[in-house]
Amino acid sequence: QVQLVESGGGLVQAGGSLSISCAASGDAICASAMACYRQAPGKERELVATITSGTNTHYINSVKGRFTVSRDDAKSTLYLQMDSLKPEDTAVYYCRFTGGGYDYWGQGTQVTVSS
Repeated sequence: QVQLVESGGGLVQAGGSLSISCAASGDAICASAMACYRQAPGKERELVATITSGTNTHYINSVKGRFTVSRDDAKSTLYLQMDSLKPEDTAVYYCRFTGGGYDYWGQGTQVTVSS
């Protein structure tokens, strides 16, 4: 049994920074890909950033240069550093680990950016 436990997020003013971490607990896993999604009220969930086992990263255009995704495989943990936050970044952020026939999601953490 594997669970992804997210922490971080919160409330910040525009221009500020927040970070999110997502750690796998339970059985050991080796995620080939880790990703962060977000879902704003009334909108569909969207992919924000991904990082592969080879540490190749991909970001959606709206967060490029502001968000940084990283991973620590020894800790089975994903990190998302969010800088220069904007009100439109407000959403529930979810992590996702995939690989080896499994697909796990975190419970989500709220990020709210005030103007």
